[in-house]
Amino acid sequence: MRGQPTILHLDMDAFYASVEQAAKPSLRGKPVIVGGLGPRGVVATASYEARRFGVHSAMPMGQARRRCPNAAYLYPRFDVYRSVSETVMGLLRELSPLVEPLSLDEAFVDLVAGGTAATAAEAEEVGHALRARIRAATTLSGSVGLAGSKMLAKIASERAKPDGLELIVPGTERDLLAPLPVRTLPGVGPATDGVLRRAGISTVGDVARAGETELLRLLGTAHGGGVHAMALGIDDRPVVAERDAKSVSVEDTFDVDLTDRARVRHEVDRLAERCVRRLREHGRSGRTVVLKVRSHDFSTLTRSDTLRGPTDDPAVVRELAARLLEGVDTTNGVRLLGVGVTGLADFTQEDLFAQAGARVEGEEDGGDSAPERADPAGAAPEAGPAPDRRWLPGLDVEHAGHGPGWVQGSGVGRVTVRFETPGSAPGRVRTFAVDDPELSRSGPLPLTGGPQRSSSGGEASRPKS
Repeated sequence: MRGQPTILHLDMDAFYASVEQAAKPSLRGKPVIVGGLGPRGVVATASYEARRFGVHSAMPMGQARRRCPNAAYLYPRFDVYRSVSETVMGLLRELSPLVEPLSLDEAFVDLVAGGTAATAAEAEEVGHALRARIRAATTLSGSVGLAGSKMLAKIASERAKPDGLELIVPGTERDLLAPLPVRTLPGVGPATDGVLRRAGISTVGDVARAGETELLRLLGTAHGGGVHAMALGIDDRPVVAERDAKSVSVEDTFDVDLTDRARVRHEVDRLAERCVRRLREHGRSGRTVVLKVRSHDFSTLTRSDTLRGPTDDPAVVRELAARLLEGVDTTNGVRLLGVGVTGLADFTQEDLFAQAGARVEGEEDGGDSAPERADPAGAAPEAGPAPDRRWLPGLDVEHAGHGPGWVQGSGVGRVTVRFETPGSAPGRVRTFAVDDPELSRSGPLPLTGGPQRSSSGGEASRPKS
């Protein structure tokens, strides 16, 4: 616990939704909800305008639509969010070498390690300057918390939302924490909260007054002491620059349970490809491939297989995932599929394709039947429209005659596009046939700075009126 508030916590405001509003002028000031758009989708982020209707992260999308039927519901564009995140994290690393990212939109910074601030006044000045630099670089707002510990800095940034800064002066922690719900403390989840509530402990002040002995009795020696110390404002956790990922995985929940075995196999192949792309984006490889299958009745099982060495070869991951699928009964319907890679490393080994047949260890045997060998070219059965002709709401497109825009909606053979760019006025809406040869998917435009360009590299035309 430091005597000066030199730990900074940055939390970008309604990040995914704010990026979409910055990219789409017609959505600014309006409710925007980003997430899975099918009947089983969940909300990833809701703009502050949507939150006024009671919409929040992790809410089922169907419930969100009932609460806020007039919001813009958009498919996530993770490539854009990652790009903006890299810009923000770069600004943080200019302040200090000790930056601890928690997610794309959230991180701790040790200001002392960077020689940036040693006093409360200096830290506050740095926080205000950082917020201004983030807005200039991205047009987005972020909330900053400053305190003498990570726990308090995170609480401060939450209190500063949206678009603010709060500094917790060392020595005032107990009074600030006392009325807060016990779930505010790190490590207190639903199970711990339930135990404490049954004992009549509902606030952080109640935890502090209960005493360490009572917390040890209720929560055990491994957990009780830490929770009590946090309630007193004591948090000595350092800012750690490298949070090494232990696994990389992707998964999809399907609107309708999959029963066709060929379709299930195709989805596993597709997930394996996505997983490897994510591995390579992080410069990693891995030894163990994990398959996750959730059935129609919500029962979930995992199967895993381990290679002799790490790989980032999509053919290897695809074949191993397919082999694991052979031992899973999917006849009653599959609700969710996932493919992951664990045992990560920073290197790969050559010629690992043959290793897919050499099982070293696994959670359960994948079955005795011989696996179907993956097509070396990555061919898979057709399942629905080609990816670049799926007109999902929010995705970037370009029309040969009208320039860049984004999909507002589609159905019954038509797609509606709003033509606007981040730097333009709200644009016009036009509707086309879904197979219009002049309409194509495109890359995103920068939120700020520089000429607006299309995915083909040419100067983007202004939306036509």
